[in-house]
Amino acid sequence: MSTGSGADSAPAPTSTHESKTGGTFSSLKIRNYRLFATGAVISNTGTWMSRITQDWLVLSLTGSATAVGITTALQFLPMLLFGLYGGVIADRLPKKQILLVSQAMLGLCGIALAVLTLSGAIEVWHVYLIAFLLGMVTVVDNPARQSFVSEMVGPAQLRNAVSLNSANFQSARLIGPAVAGVLITTVGSGWAFMFNGLSFLAPLIGLLMMRTDEMHASVTVPRAKGQLREGLRYVSGRPDLIWPIVLVGFVGTFGFNFPIWLTAFADEIFHGGAGMYSFFNILMAAGSLAGALLAARRRSTRLRMLVAAGTAFGLLEIAAALSPSVWLFAILL
Repeated sequence: MSTGSGADSAPAPTSTHESKTGGTFSSLKIRNYRLFATGAVISNTGTWMSRITQDWLVLSLTGSATAVGITTALQFLPMLLFGLYGGVIADRLPKKQILLVSQAMLGLCGIALAVLTLSGAIEVWHVYLIAFLLGMVTVVDNPARQSFVSEMVGPAQLRNAVSLNSANFQSARLIGPAVAGVLITTVGSGWAFMFNGLSFLAPLIGLLMMRTDEMHASVTVPRAKGQLREGLRYVSGRPDLIWPIVLVGFVGTFGFNFPIWLTAFADEIFHGGAGMYSFFNILMAAGSLAGALLAARRRSTRLRMLVAAGTAFGLLEIAAALSPSVWLFAILL
């Protein structure tokens, strides 16, 4: 299910547990997870349409790539400030009920942005506000959705399901930008936002159709003092958790600024339009999808592989920044 953020594409846990059931798509044999994945690919497609359209709308309203960066910052600031508390809330409440509320709220944000755009009343502060509201919902939606996967598939299929979630997200990233590029240049940005808002009906229907008796029971943590400190204390004693968190945090902070520099390259460096910006995002999605499907086949991941992948990612970004031609830039993406 969509979150409005790039959390779904994070690396799978570094567990050495091996699934008894192999195969790239083994988790899809589970009915509840199939419903989840179907709803997710539809809402994720809408979310990617909205992301591309939102970035280009802000650039059109302001003429500034910095304004695009502010929009992105506002959307992810709540996760930075309150992400740990979101995890505590997700532990205390039933995950399915949280997702029914959070997915509905994400859909309403999309429809609000569509109405403002289609009416011609849209201003950049409207986009800033809605981006911040999306981020606030994501604070709870992200941990609830990620932990809900284990309730659907159980421990034996958890690793495969997490990797397929990433593949699902990247598959939508192939389709969403392409459709957004067409809509922006033909009927306008508002209809892309409207599709995004309505796309959240798919995960909501999927959640309501799930069979509760086929779920794997999870423990709901009662409200108590010191739960956040207890969680931090647990992580501090697990180097196998600390270093992947540090690595993902570092790469995410300094490397995942795609809305800012891709809009700048498409508009100012290569003098393209919304179509070129969409094309750049599609190319990145193609590579990400291939990586996610390869990850789904792996039964374990070593920390040194994550470090090597992070290093290669940084070197490729440097090479892309120095690319003299749009085609070399595209290949590196």
